[in-house]
Amino acid sequence: MNPVGVFDSGVGGLSVLAALRAELPHERFVYFADTAFAPYGERGDDYVIERSRKVTEQLIAEHGIKALVVACNTATTATIHLLRAEHPTLPIVGLEPALKPAVATSRTGHISVMATRGTLASAKYAALRDSFAGSASVRAVPCDGLVKAIEGFDAAAIAALCARYMAEAGPFGDAPGEVDTVVLGCTHYPLVKNELQRHAPPALRFIDTGAPVAQQTRRVLASLDRLADGEGGLVLASSGDRAVLEAAAARWLQLSPQGTTATSA
Repeated sequence: MNPVGVFDSGVGGLSVLAALRAELPHERFVYFADTAFAPYGERGDDYVIERSRKVTEQLIAEHGIKALVVACNTATTATIHLLRAEHPTLPIVGLEPALKPAVATSRTGHISVMATRGTLASAKYAALRDSFAGSASVRAVPCDGLVKAIEGFDAAAIAALCARYMAEAGPFGDAPGEVDTVVLGCTHYPLVKNELQRHAPPALRFIDTGAPVAQQTRRVLASLDRLADGEGGLVLASSGDRAVLEAAAARWLQLSPQGTTATSA
């Protein structure tokens, strides 16, 4: 059975990959990190569209993927409609900040969304946010530099930026006007959730999209009779240094691929 392709601008999509592997243990996955051209979140739409197209075409040509998960909020908002139009027979699952479950579970009605500036500036995010107008107060927190710090394993920068952006996301609590739910609107951010939690009360809820995306991928594959029933596997690929991606997979998620490849989309 052909593999499922998963791509992100860097290592952030590994958080989605972990959820996919847990939900679909019999599937083979190819994860592509476009690290030579990252980050997407601080680039314009034209740049992200060009890269997303090239990566998708490469995953199809070299790996014959049977489905694609765009494990990047920025790439989803900028390109998923184009990718679906250009590859109508390829099922494509994308991401969006998890505002719907956040609004559903918030008790105070005050939510902060931590995401890249590109995601927060997109028309797709604006439409999503506006759909909850009147239901919740949503605060946007653009987290410039956090993706780069995570990609570079820069512990000092990660600590400083998490403290800074959590301060901007608050005040936290269950009292009227306080934020009780934080949406992690970038796939990189769940990788440093422990650091973010250091600056939050125990009751604060963090919501990301990994599990819902994995469940949707299962539904899509099942509807097309494309679910695998064999032994799962993983290939890691990158437009940059493969060793960096492998180190990130081992460090953040304790992933050990059965095969790896380095490519240059």
